[in-house]
Amino acid sequence: MSSTTAGLLQVALLIAALAAAYRPFGDYMARVYTDAKHTRVERLLYRAARVDPDSQQRWGTYAQGVLGFSLVGVALLYLMQRVQPWLPFDHDRGAVSPGMAFNTAASFVANTNWQSYVPETVLGHTVQMAGLTVQNFVSGAVGMAVAVALVRGFTREGSDRLGNFWVDLTRGTLRVLLPVSFVFAIVLVATGVVMSLKAGVDVDGQQVAIAPAASQEAIKELGTNGGGIFNANSAHPFENPNGWSNLVEIFLILLIPVSLTRTFGTLVGNRKQGYVLLSVMGVLWTAMLAVIWAAEAHGLRPLEGKELRFGVPGSALFANTTTATSTGAVNAMHDSLTGLGGGATLLNMLFGEMTPGGVGTGLYSILVMAIIAMFLAGLMVGRTPEYLGKKLGRREVTCAALSILAMPALVLVGAGISAVLPSTAGYLNNPGEHGLSEILYAYASASNNNGSAFAGITVTSDWFQSSLGVCMLLGRFVPIIAVLCLAGSLARQKRAPRTAGTLPTDSPLFASLLVGAIVLVAALTFVPALALGPIAEALL
Repeated sequence: MSSTTAGLLQVALLIAALAAAYRPFGDYMARVYTDAKHTRVERLLYRAARVDPDSQQRWGTYAQGVLGFSLVGVALLYLMQRVQPWLPFDHDRGAVSPGMAFNTAASFVANTNWQSYVPETVLGHTVQMAGLTVQNFVSGAVGMAVAVALVRGFTREGSDRLGNFWVDLTRGTLRVLLPVSFVFAIVLVATGVVMSLKAGVDVDGQQVAIAPAASQEAIKELGTNGGGIFNANSAHPFENPNGWSNLVEIFLILLIPVSLTRTFGTLVGNRKQGYVLLSVMGVLWTAMLAVIWAAEAHGLRPLEGKELRFGVPGSALFANTTTATSTGAVNAMHDSLTGLGGGATLLNMLFGEMTPGGVGTGLYSILVMAIIAMFLAGLMVGRTPEYLGKKLGRREVTCAALSILAMPALVLVGAGISAVLPSTAGYLNNPGEHGLSEILYAYASASNNNGSAFAGITVTSDWFQSSLGVCMLLGRFVPIIAVLCLAGSLARQKRAPRTAGTLPTDSPLFASLLVGAIVLVAALTFVPALALGPIAEALL
């Protein structure tokens, strides 16, 4: 069987598995967030935290919950790294330096999972399991909670309440992420992923690191986190041993972002709305997969930087999926991709990671772009735009604009400053166009909460540790605040009646308009920078 045939078979199996899970899992998540009852465990947690689960919050209170919870998470994770020598299972790895501890804490709380350290030599198992893995769960649940809050903004009328953040956080963690991760951790162990509390094993006189990888690998992919328990990430045979484990991990990355479009359609009472969003995600995901696959298959060195266990098709499929979501896991070194292939992974992130995007972030990001698309359509026909029966006035469009402008500002400002700093040259392994691509990729990854990297850049300097950490936090929470403000404004409105002049948003026409808006915004913002980096490299 040729590699192309094997690759097409992998894609077909992946799509079939997602199609089988789409309806039941999407509807299940809709029930999770609308269930009027609380489980016994949930009630115990609410009582311990002194939370009234039946209370409803305004958007500002909901945002305070998100920010407060995340700030505490950053502080606790930072502290755990600094006191690591006093924790069990530290394996004599010492305290993490202040700059690296801040960068890592910001990274995992922001669902970025960018790693500026070598996991198997820097972090002990306690920090990995009780620190990083816990954040893998709750940071994903935060993203889902914000997405559901925005959907409530569309479904509620004349209300200033968006639900209860603590209830949404708890349900997303206990009812969605935890059970699915538990099942797939067992599946991954069955495929050969290691699971051990030992620091390593002796093989012919050499110490080979091992870790509790399977439990972290499942939530790492399901929660679109991406941080590896080994430095080689999902290219490491202990994290991703064979083609079946590779396919399972890609399925986990896509499962929630894809299924949330069904959840959205169910909650708004029109499943065609969800199908439109899914089709837009699918078109862009497929187009970028074709570009990366073709670029790598016909490159000068098609297997450089790629695991021979997966080859070009498996590497291209993983690279496209991980950068089209906010995952950041890698089974191949993106720094070794061709100029066109690496540029495509970068462009995936610069689309705003909504194709299909991260857990929760993909849904609320594409809904924001839908609002921008409807605003543009309204300008063209000279009428007040509306989406799902809600008028899009100055407040709504301003919130949407702030949400989508935060990431480009962080990427371009951060990359621009880094490119002109004299000290930056000492941290780049490649000069010229590829060196600029490495800088752009780093800030795009941090600002989009992706976490993957072009490995040719070393980011252990104080500047990179602090600036990338700030980009992670601002890139995560500025859009969240804007989205929650948007949700609050929409919830207060009465639903406008549909008229002959209303543009249907459950039609192929609107899907085409949305694809065009996503591509247009990315093109107008980033083409000049891309022309100096990956495009110039591809043309050389």
